Amino acid sequence: MYIKKILWAIAIIGLVIFAVIAFYIYGAMFKPNTKFSKQTEYIYVPSNANYNQVRKQLVPLLDNINTFDALANQKKYTTNIKAGRFALSKGMNNNEIINSIRSKNLPLKLAFNNQNSLEALAGRVASEIEADSVSLYKAMTDSSFLNKNGFSKATALGMYLPNSYEFFWNTTAEEFRNRMLKEYNRFWTDTRKSKAEALNLTPSEVIALASIVHEESKKADEQPRVAGVYINRLKIGMPLQADPTLKFAAYQLPQYKNTIIRRVLNVHKEIDSPYNTYKNAGLPPGLIAMPDMSAINAVLNYEKHNYLYFAADAKRIGYHKFAKTLSQHNVNAREYQRYLSSQGINR
Repeated sequence: MYIKKILWAIAIIGLVIFAVIAFYIYGAMFKPNTKFSKQTEYIYVPSNANYNQVRKQLVPLLDNINTFDALANQKKYTTNIKAGRFALSKGMNNNEIINSIRSKNLPLKLAFNNQNSLEALAGRVASEIEADSVSLYKAMTDSSFLNKNGFSKATALGMYLPNSYEFFWNTTAEEFRNRMLKEYNRFWTDTRKSKAEALNLTPSEVIALASIVHEESKKADEQPRVAGVYINRLKIGMPLQADPTLKFAAYQLPQYKNTIIRRVLNVHKEIDSPYNTYKNAGLPPGLIAMPDMSAINAVLNYEKHNYLYFAADAKRIGYHKFAKTLSQHNVNAREYQRYLSSQGINR
């Protein structure tokens, strides 16, 4: 009888221990373990990260980091860290969290436009993905890559077509650059290449001209007409005489650093630069800014007309008045100059 009681006691103790263990396992695996109020929080796991780096990000997001540690160790996550951007949903349990950060690297949307230099673009991209601006700029300006793919440092910015793209956060600088080359090549379909050839321009030259068109007019409905003016000038060997190229040339000089040129003056026309399209015929050696896609398409689908000149329209800010003759252009230009003077814009 005494032995029977002992056996019953041992059985009961065993059941209690089993219940405690089961409860602990349940708590470690299936009990909700988040303490943030948002529906979703993200963690960013760097390449070659260790468990402590992941844990540091999780501590402020979890109710009980110790139960997470125990399950992460049991599931061997602590020695098998994956880089990337991972989502934690409110109410997740440890098992769900581990499954998420081990295998559900989420892409993000990376959009850019109006990045007027490779340095600026590298900074913009670095704010969204793991690669830093230094490594991105180095990849973008790598001479062997540029030479292999028909670019120079002056034309390299044109490879990065402004749009919205999907990337993983842990994309490397080289992976970003190579992906953008694929997007560039995809953009230049046979149809677009044929249109460029009909203009006697290479894709890089189309984008260089588009950068001028875009700086002249941000109005998509007017850009094909502006492009038509420049193409008419190219066809007859007339200098482009594009004011935005003068500004670009000026901004390369120490005296114009950190300044904004609001009014192009004769002194700017004397700047010695291959980007001075008053002094040099044809297109400049590269683009002067990142053009919108609308401007690139405006060059490829330019408006056919007989205009050779245009001047900003003082009555429709952002638009221009077009002229076929120099005398009419001078009238339009003087009208806009008077407007600038009335606004106190002298330089």
